[in-house]
Amino acid sequence: MTNPLFDTLFGVHAGKETPFLHLYDGTVITHAGFIAMAARMAHVLTDAGLAPGDRLAAQVQKSPEALALYAACVQAGLVFLPLNTGYTTDELTYFIENSGASCVVCDAKAKNALAPIAERLGARLETLNADGSGTLSDQAADRPDSIPTVARSEDDLAAFLYTSGTTGRSKGAMLTQANLLSNALTLREYWRFTADDVLLHALPIFHTHGLFVATNVTLVAGGSMIFLPKFELDQMIDLMPKATTMMGVPTFYTRLLDDPRLTKARAAHMRLFISGSAPLLAETHMQFERRTGHRILERYGMTETNMNTSNPCDGDRRAGTVGFPLPGVELKITDPASGEELAPGEVGQIEVRGANVFKGYWQMPKKTAEELRSDGFFITGDLGCVDEDGYVHIVGRNKDLIISGGYNIYPKEIELVLDDQPGVLESAVIGVPHADFGETVLGLIVPEPGAHPDLDVIAEAAKGSLARFKHPRKLIVIDALPRNTMGKVQKNALREAYRDIFSPAEG
Repeated sequence: MTNPLFDTLFGVHAGKETPFLHLYDGTVITHAGFIAMAARMAHVLTDAGLAPGDRLAAQVQKSPEALALYAACVQAGLVFLPLNTGYTTDELTYFIENSGASCVVCDAKAKNALAPIAERLGARLETLNADGSGTLSDQAADRPDSIPTVARSEDDLAAFLYTSGTTGRSKGAMLTQANLLSNALTLREYWRFTADDVLLHALPIFHTHGLFVATNVTLVAGGSMIFLPKFELDQMIDLMPKATTMMGVPTFYTRLLDDPRLTKARAAHMRLFISGSAPLLAETHMQFERRTGHRILERYGMTETNMNTSNPCDGDRRAGTVGFPLPGVELKITDPASGEELAPGEVGQIEVRGANVFKGYWQMPKKTAEELRSDGFFITGDLGCVDEDGYVHIVGRNKDLIISGGYNIYPKEIELVLDDQPGVLESAVIGVPHADFGETVLGLIVPEPGAHPDLDVIAEAAKGSLARFKHPRKLIVIDALPRNTMGKVQKNALREAYRDIFSPAEG
């Protein structure tokens, strides 16, 4: 038995002194150097007693070492659990406990807060900072540059990613080696990635987009990445002529368009611009094409499935669509009530099946059975249709999940914080259109009789309990929440009423 994911993504590059990571300060890390860095980390983890199948939870800043930790986990047969760097200690507690992590890796600044959690669970606690320093790197420094790769099968778990719905707790989506590998191989061919490609990488690596799409596709193609800690407009403009491809969220493209330095000459060396994680406005498509001569390729994926569809690399990339089902992916539109397949052009729920579809939700067999059919089709929760030319259109969601800047936001979690504040009777959190983030969070508050809630105090309370990307952009006091005859809050009515609250100037 081999380790298909490691062998295909990493092992094949072990002896290559070709560039893999270009850092902004001019440092270049070769494929061979990166694999050696990962091997040294793998030694630390295995020497600490971590065994194949154990979970490693990592909340660390983006760095070459953070990426090497992912590779180390794959080589050691560990299940990698990347966590959003914006999560608070309260949020992290659930993920670490639920996953049963045997090891937690965090920034040194968070060590004291996470130590009690790790100790309670009997988990090892290591640090890894944005500059690559930390206890993990200290121990890895004198370890060997190679290590035997742990044998795993394609059905073995490679990663967990926690995702949210609109009800219940966050769910740990179990991704196998085959899930990640099949998608990387498919996208390499579909998007024409080769060893000559240089990807401008400014995405976070705790998310499917930046880790399992951008990084895995680059690795399987043998290419390289300009590896930036985050999106910085000046850096993106400066480095674009040195890249051939870019993957981003809509926010990246709207901010680039705001800068007059983005020109056809600046983008002349680029081969492909890809957007995902949130809907891209048709106007952004058109503006970008006028300015650069490039038509952005929009695709559609999910935490549970990686990529499902894509506009063509060669062919008509249609604004407002997410293209065609990828090779090996089956997609159908069904009636949400009956599950029966609908005719072309009719709107229904999107279901997908393929090697990319996850194994299920960690320790949630009931939830898995509700969303993953016995025949392998996954009910995405998105509403859409397929037009007469075969292009997939996403028209909305049959859940109230908010997607802002590519991040999934669970409204109920925010509502619980708002409801707990002085003078608040109840609240409703909705996503409303936002020019920069696609959607942003709006909090609607109904006061207790005679009360006058202090919105500034409530906003500060939300900041203390929730990651920054979940903070309501605005709080509004209203008399009552609209309800149907069954007493359910009609969030669709709220979204319609407040859809224009953020003008471009306010964005």
